[in-house]
Amino acid sequence: MTDQKYLTPEEVAERYRGTITIGTLRNWRSMRIGPAYLKVGKSVLYPVNEIEAWDQKNIVMCPAAKRLGIRAGDQR
Repeated sequence: MTDQKYLTPEEVAERYRGTITIGTLRNWRSMRIGPAYLKVGKSVLYPVNEIEAWDQKNIVMCPAAKRLGIRAGDQR
């Protein structure tokens, strides 16, 4: 058994400071887009590692950072 951590849709919305709403998450699930989730009965849970992977996939780098060879997540 793993020590996987999960977030509820409410916690995911809070993580993104309300820029992604619970309704948006619901719509994304119905369209099969957005972060991966787990459904147990009627409960929807988002694995934290999947949320973090989704974050990394959606990072937008400015052109100057790309030219300088700065990668997403670098501490400078």
